Amino acid sequence: MSGAGEPRAGGCQCGAIRFRIVGAIDHTSLCHCRMCQKATGGMFGAFATVRNSDLVWTRGAPAYFRSSSLASRGYCPDCGTPLTFVWDERTTSITFGAFDDPRVLTVDFALDAENAHPALASLPHVRQRPIAKTDVEKSAYATLENFQHPDHDTSTWP
Repeated sequence: MSGAGEPRAGGCQCGAIRFRIVGAIDHTSLCHCRMCQKATGGMFGAFATVRNSDLVWTRGAPAYFRSSSLASRGYCPDCGTPLTFVWDERTTSITFGAFDDPRVLTVDFALDAENAHPALASLPHVRQRPIAKTDVEKSAYATLENFQHPDHDTSTWP
C-alpha cells in the first residue's frame, strides 16, 4: 500500500477536515435505507463505527445536518464530502470513502437490505473498461490536474 496514508486516518476531499482513529473500529456496515442513499449520493452508505473517545478530529470538524429525529450526518462545509452518521451520542460512523486507505475495511453486516438498490444485483455482470478509452478521454486524462487532498496527513492546508 505504498503512497497510502495511515489506514485508520482520513478526511474530506479538500483536506479541510482530517481524522484519526486511535482505538478499535467497533463494526462496519452497509446501509441500504433511502436516507443513506440520498446522503451519500450512492446506492448505499458504507460506514465504520467507532467510539467517540477513539476518534480524533486532527484538522477542522464536520458540520452537521439533522437528517431525521434520530440522526445527524456530518459533512465538510467547504467541499461537501459526506463524512459521518451519528445517532448514538457514544459513537460515530465514518464513511468508508473518507478513509485514506478504504481497502483495509471489510463489511460486517448490511442494514435495510430489503431496500437495496436494484442495480446492485447486476454488478457482477457489468462489463469493465479503462477510465480513458477513447483518444479524447486519454487526452483529457493526460492533462488532468487533481485538486483533491492527498490520502495522507499534511502539515498545512491548503
